[in-house]
Amino acid sequence: MITILGARSGSAPRYAWTVGLAFVFVVLLTVEPYAGQESVAELKQQSVMAPGGVAVGGDIKNSTINFGLTPEQLRQVTQAAVEGATGPLIDRISVISKTLGVTQDAAKSLLRIAGEQPDVRDEKLAQVLTKIADDYKQLKATVAALNPANPIAQALVAQANAAIKAGDFTHAHDLLRQATQAQVAAAQEARKLRDQAQAAADAEMLGAASSTAAEGDVALTELRYKQAADLFKQAATLVPPEHADKAASYLERQANALYQQGGERGDNGALEQAIEIWNVVLGQRLHDRVPLDWARTQNGLGAALRRLGERESGTAHLEAAIAAYQAALQERTRDRTPLDWAQTQTNLGIALFRLGERESGTTHLEAAVAAYQAALQELTRDRVPLGWAQTQLNLGSGLLRLGERESGTTHLEAAVAAYQAALQERTRDRVPLDWAHTQWGLGIALMRLGERESGTTHLEAAVAAYQAALQELTRDRVPLDWAYTQTNLANALASLAERQKSAEDMEKAIAYMGAAAEVYQQSGNTYWLPIANERLAKMEAELLRLGR
Repeated sequence: MITILGARSGSAPRYAWTVGLAFVFVVLLTVEPYAGQESVAELKQQSVMAPGGVAVGGDIKNSTINFGLTPEQLRQVTQAAVEGATGPLIDRISVISKTLGVTQDAAKSLLRIAGEQPDVRDEKLAQVLTKIADDYKQLKATVAALNPANPIAQALVAQANAAIKAGDFTHAHDLLRQATQAQVAAAQEARKLRDQAQAAADAEMLGAASSTAAEGDVALTELRYKQAADLFKQAATLVPPEHADKAASYLERQANALYQQGGERGDNGALEQAIEIWNVVLGQRLHDRVPLDWARTQNGLGAALRRLGERESGTAHLEAAIAAYQAALQERTRDRTPLDWAQTQTNLGIALFRLGERESGTTHLEAAVAAYQAALQELTRDRVPLGWAQTQLNLGSGLLRLGERESGTTHLEAAVAAYQAALQERTRDRVPLDWAHTQWGLGIALMRLGERESGTTHLEAAVAAYQAALQELTRDRVPLDWAYTQTNLANALASLAERQKSAEDMEKAIAYMGAAAEVYQQSGNTYWLPIANERLAKMEAELLRLGR
C-alpha cells in the first residue's frame, strides 16, 4: 500500500509531502525452489519504500548474457523466430548461437520460446533468453545422462537427445513420451515373470520415471510450469514403492514447478498446491532419518507460504513461513552448511520483514534486521559480491522501516550506510536498473533524515539520489517507476523550497509532480492521479505564498 502524508506539525515543514512504494527489485540469495527474479510493488505507509527483500528461489545464478544487441534488435530476432522468418536475421542468430554455445537451429527454438512469452518488456528479453538457455543446457545434460535398459527406449532417448540438440522440442516431447511408453510396456511384461524379473521391472519403471521427468525438464525449458508439474507428478507415480525417496524427489520437483507458476504468473492456486505437496514430502522425509533433506523441504515450504502470505491481508501464512524457516535452521546450521544457513537466515528475515510491515510495533522488524545481519556473516563481499549487496539492500529496507517508526535518526543513518554499501557492487555499469532502484531507496532514507532535521543537507542529497535514479528509470523504459520517482523528487524539492523560501525550487517541484500526474492519467492509475493532483494544488498555493 502506498500512502502520502499530508502536512506535519511541530518542527517538520508545513507540507512535508512524501510518497511511499515498497519495491522488490532484488534477487535475494535463497535456496527456495526454482523461483526466478521478481519485482513486487507494494504500497506502504508514508514512503515509496526502498527496494526491499523478497526471497526468491534457487541458488546464486549467472548474470544475464550480453548478446551485443539492443533490446529492440533482440525483440526483432525473437519475433522473426516466432514467425519462422529468420532468414534476413541469420547473422544475428549466428552471433546469438555462438554466444550461447548452441546450434543455430537450437538458437532459433530458444528465441521462439522467448518471443512467445506474454508481457515481457524489451529490456527483459535478454534475461528471459538467458534463463531459457540455462535451462536448455541443463536439459541437454539431463537427457544425455539417461541410460534406459530397454533397447527401444534407448534408441528413442538417443533420438530425443539429438532432437533437443537441434532445438526440436516438439519431436523431443514425442520421443520421450514414446520412451516412457516403451519402458512401461516392458515393465508390464516383466511383471509376468515377477519372481525372476522384479529387479528388471523396477529398473524399467525407474527409467520411465526418468524419461517422464526429462519431459518435465523440456516443459520447464519452455516455461510451461503447469505442464512440468503434471509430468513430475506422473514421474513420481511411476516410481516403484520400494524407492520412496526417489518418488519424493519428483514430488519436490512438482512443488518447485508449481512455486514458479505461482510466483511468476500470480497463480495463488498453484502456490496452495505447492504447499500441499511440500507437506506430503515432509511426511516422507522424516527429520530423524534424513535431517538435511527435511530441512531443505522446510525451506521450500516456507517459500510457498511466504509468497502466498505476501498476497493476503492476514498474517497466518507469513507466520507459518517463519516457523518453517526456523525449523530448517535446526539442521542448516552455520557450522554444517554455512551458505545454506545464511540463505535461510535471509529468507527468515524477509518473512519477518513482511510481517513487521503489517504491525504497528517494531519487534518483527528488529528480528528481520538481526536475521539479515546474521546472513552477512557468511554472505561476504569477497565470497558473493552481488549477494552481499542484495542483503545490504534488504538490511537497508528493514532499518529504514524501523527508522520511520521511531523518533530518532540512528536507524535512518544506518539505512543510508547500508544502501551506500550496496551501491559499491550494484554499480550502474554492472546492473543499471538495480543501481537505480538502490539510489531510489537511498533517496528515501535521506529524505526521512532531512524531514527530521532543520538544515537542508540530507534533503539536497535525497534530491541528488532521485535524480541519479531517473538516469535509468526513464519514462520510456519504466513509466510508472519513473512517475513514482518524479513524485518523490517533487516532494523533496517542495520541502527544500519551504525551508529555503525558494520559489524556484517550488516551481521545479510543481513541474515534476505535473509530469508524474500525466503518466498516472495515461496509465489509468486512479489511485495515484487524485493524490498527485491534490499535491499539485498545495504546491501551487505555497508558490503563491512565496510570491510567485
